[in-house]
Amino acid sequence: MNEQSTRAGAPADQYVLTLSCPDRKGIVHAVSSYLFMTGCNIEDSQQFGDHDTGLFFMRVHFSADAPVTLDKLRASFAAIGDSFQMDWQINRADEKMRILLMVSKFGHCLNDLLFRARTGALPVEIAGVVSNHTDFAELVDSYNIPFHHIPVTKDTKSEAEARLLDIAREEGVELVVLARYMQVLSDDLCKALAGRIINIHHSFLPSFKGAKPYHQAHARGVKLIGATAHYVTADLDEGPIIEQEVERVGHDVTPEGLVAIGRDVECQALARAVKWHAERRILLNGRRTVIFA
Repeated sequence: MNEQSTRAGAPADQYVLTLSCPDRKGIVHAVSSYLFMTGCNIEDSQQFGDHDTGLFFMRVHFSADAPVTLDKLRASFAAIGDSFQMDWQINRADEKMRILLMVSKFGHCLNDLLFRARTGALPVEIAGVVSNHTDFAELVDSYNIPFHHIPVTKDTKSEAEARLLDIAREEGVELVVLARYMQVLSDDLCKALAGRIINIHHSFLPSFKGAKPYHQAHARGVKLIGATAHYVTADLDEGPIIEQEVERVGHDVTPEGLVAIGRDVECQALARAVKWHAERRILLNGRRTVIFA
């Protein structure tokens, strides 16, 4: 049974601890003992030891009564983190992650994420939308969200990316989402946002890269089409995969039909990836991901 706060019957504060470290004995015991000693109650716990990389991953959702605060939890857990060489974070579970969306001329993913955030289906706060075109300025304005038009040319690419980073910094953005943003990002930008930028690729990677993937798929007579949500790295479309979605199609589906189906698939895969990241369910494991979904 979950403990309740003594503050006039108010529910206890909710937190999420995520960590990764070299695998060794005693990690789970150390974490659970720490939470017990600080008066916290474990609501849910998931862990995974990867024998290939020798790393251990853990996500713990726990509640805490006053006078425990986020700052106190972080300060007191630091010693355990250091002793196990952990890469760790503690965050409030009820705090919506601030994200920045980027889009070019295909707006289906943008529209889907805006709606999901508005209805509470995504635990995020959209701090703004950046685009190299103005096509969706009116749509974004209807959600009362700032729209930033940042044109990109070969000569202005570095200035455009610098402006993007400024916006992310000024708005306290934790995640950037490429919702069909059709510009190749520089290596420097990828490094600056490492682990904090997600892209939706309009095919089931690694097949059918490049222009008109659905037309390529049609020409090959495929029976499955898909989409891949992944973290962005300097290696184009080679970042750690978060989620993939597929749809079976028949021989009678036209290229235009594949495009329509593909758009739905892209929306589903990207929305799940954003949700899991916002709920701090994803941990990087080299070129792969560990997802406590």
